[in-house]
Amino acid sequence: MAETGKLATVFGGSGFVGRQIVWSLARRDYRVRAAVRRPDLAGYLQPMGVVGQVFGVQANLRYADSVMRAVEGAETVVNSVGILAPTGAQTFQDVHVEGARRIAKAAREAGVQRLVHISAIGANKNSNSKYAVSKAEGEAAVLAEFPSAIIVRPSIVFGPEDQFFNRFAALARVSPVLPLVGGGRTKFQPVFSGDVGEAVANAVTGSGKAGEVYELGGPQIVTFREILESTLQYSGRQKMLLPVPFWMMKLQALLTWPLPNAIRPVTVDKLRLLKLDNVVSDAAKRDDRTIAALGVPQPASIEAIVPQYLERFNPKGQYASYRV
Repeated sequence: MAETGKLATVFGGSGFVGRQIVWSLARRDYRVRAAVRRPDLAGYLQPMGVVGQVFGVQANLRYADSVMRAVEGAETVVNSVGILAPTGAQTFQDVHVEGARRIAKAAREAGVQRLVHISAIGANKNSNSKYAVSKAEGEAAVLAEFPSAIIVRPSIVFGPEDQFFNRFAALARVSPVLPLVGGGRTKFQPVFSGDVGEAVANAVTGSGKAGEVYELGGPQIVTFREILESTLQYSGRQKMLLPVPFWMMKLQALLTWPLPNAIRPVTVDKLRLLKLDNVVSDAAKRDDRTIAALGVPQPASIEAIVPQYLERFNPKGQYASYRV
C-alpha cells in the first residue's frame, strides 16, 4: 500500500451510510479507521482497501475515553452514527446530541483538521419529533465544540441495504395491502447511499465551506404514494394501496410499542416525521448548499438503482426479467 500519511476516523463506519463513506475515502488513498462498537463484526470493510488500509477500532459514543482513542492521530473525522428509534441505552439524546458533542470535542482537542457530521433533513429544534429535535441539538453541539465542522443533511437514503424500499418490498411479500399513510401525499427526495458517501468524501478532501450546513437530495421529488407504487413495480408484485389516516397509524403505533424496533411497523415519532415533507429546502438551493456543491452534480435516480436490489422480491424469481 502506498503510504499517504492521511488518516480518517469514521464513527459508525460499519453502518449503512458509514460503509459508503469508508469505501469513498479508501478510493482517495486515505487510511480509514472505522470506529464501531463491535469491530469484530466489521471485518467486511477491510477488502474496501488494500491490505492494512481499512481497519476497525472499538468505540462507544457514551464513553469519552474510547472516543478520544479513536480520533487520536487522525487528520479527519466523520460522524455517521445515527439511530431511527431508541433502543436500550441508545437514546436520541445519548447518540445524536451527547455522542456528537463528545466526537467534536475529542476532534478539537486532538488537533483534527476537518470534521464532517452527518445529520438529516428535517432537523429542527422546534419540531414535535424527538428525532428531529435531537438532530438539531446535535448539530448545535458539534458547531459549539468545532465551529469549522461541515454538517451534511441527507434526505431519505436508499441503497441495497436500506430500510426503506426493502422494508416495503418485504411487507408486500406477506400483506395483501400496503398502508398509504396519511393518503400518501408527503414528499421525499431520496438520495443514493453511494452519492452520500462521495459527497462526504469530497467534503473531507476540501469541498464545501467550513461551518456550513449542506442538504443532500436526489434528482427526483416523489410522494409516499409514488414510492410505494415504484416498490411494487420493481418487486413484480400487485397489491392494493390502502389509505390509512394518521390517527389510525398512531393507534397502531401505541398498541405495538412493546415490540422490538425491528418488527414494529411504525413509531409515534416516525409518524410525526411522516407528516412533513423531506426535501431540500429553497434556502439550500439558493445558497448553493446542495449535493452538487459537494462534488456530486448528477446524483443517481431511483430507477437507476432500486430495481437492481428489489428484484430479489419478485415472486417469479430473482432473474425473472432476464428470462425469454
